[in-house]
This record gives sequence, structure tokens and C-alpha cells, in this order.
Amino acid sequence: MIRIFLLAMALITSMAFGANAQNRDVYTVSGIAVDERAPTVAEAQQKAFASAKLIGAQRLIERFTLPEDRLAATDLILDQITAERLAAAVDVEQEVAGAGRYRGQLAVVYNPVQVRSLLNQVGLPFTDSLAPGAVLFTTASNGMDLAWNLAWEEAPKSSLVPLIISRSAGYSADMPWDVLQDELALYGAQRAIFADLRGAEGGYRVDLVSVTPSGPRRIGTTRRAATLSDTLDAVAVRLNDDWKQTSIIRDTSRTLIEATVKYTSLAEWITLRQALAQSPLVSNFQTRAISTDGAVVAFAFAGDGQRLTSDLRDRGVVINAEPIGWVMTSAISAARAAPVESQ
Repeated sequence: MIRIFLLAMALITSMAFGANAQNRDVYTVSGIAVDERAPTVAEAQQKAFASAKLIGAQRLIERFTLPEDRLAATDLILDQITAERLAAAVDVEQEVAGAGRYRGQLAVVYNPVQVRSLLNQVGLPFTDSLAPGAVLFTTASNGMDLAWNLAWEEAPKSSLVPLIISRSAGYSADMPWDVLQDELALYGAQRAIFADLRGAEGGYRVDLVSVTPSGPRRIGTTRRAATLSDTLDAVAVRLNDDWKQTSIIRDTSRTLIEATVKYTSLAEWITLRQALAQSPLVSNFQTRAISTDGAVVAFAFAGDGQRLTSDLRDRGVVINAEPIGWVMTSAISAARAAPVESQ
């Protein structure tokens, strides 16, 4: 029992360290192009750094918020003074300096406390939580399967939806979870996202579907884009907007519940606990009792129960109302235990 407890604590501690690194990535805006002139190179560099802080702050707020909310946030004033207060550090990715000119590509790291304080102060709803990790499978209804897959040289940067690009062919959104699970397990992902390319020279659109052990969920269709490169950006925007619409909390009220978590192993308990702890809708999570095959937990959640159910489903957790109260189980275990219908 002591050994199990120590192992659990080690896993939880490693999760905490991972969350800190993840937090820095979310609050970093990379690839900011700058080109400034001044009487000296040092002054030009200072101007470039200041410019990058302001540009990056604008991009960061766009990353965390929805367009309609930004339009409604009339009290938000993002000027140079505010950008300086929000920024924590500037990293140089590329630079060329000389003759009073500074050109380069910079990355700015922002202070989470300052950014959250600003957004809360002006009443701008936001989320800085990452969506559950996903493997992206590319398909094409227009015969461009290879070109579409090769266009994804890497996952989108500055995204709240972590993606790993699969190079495997032959997968589709209607496949059984057991088939998809083997591929996802290679990357430690919790869900699959299928990006089906449509259209041709007149422009491209992409149909997006998320698949978890609980089944498929249609995310929607991207805006029309003229090139494959623009289509990649459109996919990233659509996935981010879908996540923000799901996870941004507008209701300040909280519902307190107590639930039973059932699991078949320590690893499964850690996974379930992590899913609950990482949900942006969940707060004040507590473990009140624990045994070898189950635990009693308590927490508060924002919004309605349907939102919580949907968010946890994407994280591999199933919630059911049983005579003993709310019961949470692994969606993967539930899928394996489901009876097979006879033909």
C-alpha cells in the first residue's frame, strides 16, 4: 500500500512539473517579425523589443478569447505601457543588426498572473487551458490525400489544441475505437481528430470530427481558404474556436458534487484524476477516500452538467447517474466492457 501511495505521489508530482512547462508554452508568442531603425543598433533593438511585446500581447489575447467577446470588451485598452507590464521576457529566435537597423524574429513570454488580471479586470471571458491532446488524421474527399498529408509538416504553433500529425493512412472517423486506440497509444493522445479536405482550385474547406471512446463528435467546417497553407491556418482557427466555445466559463456560479470514481488499476486512477483536475470547468478538486478499485471525490463545476459531461468525455471519462450517486469510469474500459450486438 505504501509503495502504491508513493508511486501515485510521484506521478502527480511529475504532472505538476509538466503543467508548469505547459503553462510557459501557452503564454509564449513566437515568430514575431520585427524591423526597426534608430540612430544606434542598441536603440533599434529596444524599439524592436517594444514592438514585439505589443504585437505579441495582441496575439496572446486573440489566442485566449473569442472574436465576439473582444468586440464587447470596450474597456480593453492594449497600449505599449500595458504590453510592457504583461511581458516577462523576450527571446531572440533570429536577428540581423547593423547600421542602425535591427531585423529579426522574436518570441515574447508573458506573465500569466498579469494577463489573467487584465482580462478579468475588463470582463473579457477567456481560457488559457489546453484541450486534450489529439492525433490528427488527414483524409481527402477530392483525391488529394498525399498532398494534404504532406502539407502538415508540423503541428500548428501557438495553439490551445495540441496536435500530433499522423502519417498513417487508412483510418477514418467511423472506425471502432479499439482500432484507433492502438495508433493513439503510440503518441499518448486521448482522442483523434479527422480533417477531411474538400474542394479544389476554387478554394478548400475541411470537415473536422473529434473521436473519443464515447464516439464521434462533429466539430464543423472551416472557412474557405485559397491555398493548402491557408487551409492549415483555417483548421487551427476552427479547432481553437471550438475549444474556447467549450471551455470558456461565463457563469460564475458553481455546483458542488460528490462522485465515485471506479477504476481497474492505479494507472487508470491517475488518468481519471488527471482528466478531472485538468478540466477548465472543475475547481476545488478533492479526494476524500481511496481504495484499490475506487475513490470518492468532491469538486465544484461551472456551467451546466451537459458541458461537464461533454468536456470529460473528450478526456476519456464517462459520467453516469447510479443509485449510489454520480459514478465516473474510464471511457476506454466502458467501451471494452460494452456487449457486442448480434447481427
